[in-house]
Amino acid sequence: MSYKITGIDVHKKMLAVVVSDVEVDGEYQFERRMFGSNPEQLRSLAAWLLEQEVQEVVMESTAQYWKPVWEALERYWKAICQKREGAGRKCGTLHLAQAQSNRGRRGRKRDFPYTERLVKRLVARELTLSFVPDAEQRLWRTVTRRKYQLTRDRVRLENQLESLLEEAHIKLSSLVSDLLGLSAQRMLKALADGETNRQLWPLWLMSACAPRQHNCAMRSVRARTSSPCTDGS
Repeated sequence: MSYKITGIDVHKKMLAVVVSDVEVDGEYQFERRMFGSNPEQLRSLAAWLLEQEVQEVVMESTAQYWKPVWEALERYWKAICQKREGAGRKCGTLHLAQAQSNRGRRGRKRDFPYTERLVKRLVARELTLSFVPDAEQRLWRTVTRRKYQLTRDRVRLENQLESLLEEAHIKLSSLVSDLLGLSAQRMLKALADGETNRQLWPLWLMSACAPRQHNCAMRSVRARTSSPCTDGS
């Protein structure tokens, strides 16, 4: 009974794909095929693997280029392969190999020999494989990492802003708890506009929950400070 394994060398614009029956005695015989990396070509790849009755697929984790290939095979090949009649325990298995574990001799890399070596080393259990969670867990991991990255970006921006204000001898962080809050934004905008009236500073600290009262108070203070002084005569 045949047992076919596919190796895929992933590039940005193309894929080098080989298929071999690993149950034969002697040297493996490889069938070679080139595919593009666009969605239509990836669906064609999945259909070809189904036609070849491939049981397992191994690819190299090349930068971020392997992700669309993995997701396409997961959707168009793995689900169908596992539902086939007489499918084995490992039927529809995807493997992601670390590039370091498939290094060859020094020299110019050739795509198909490199891909064939992926298959041979997978059978010999010489590859270091990476764990890839299911689609839902990958999505949650992406959301969590993005949220963490945005939080770090906000903290870094706040630290840069405080450093700039300290260099300018502006102790704004002593007045507000959040340099990116509404009150701090009002003060920074006023400073950028050239406002020098110190009597307006307490009004900038007013809560954002009452913007109408805040605007009225600002106009009142500006009217008092801009009106000419008169004597009692």
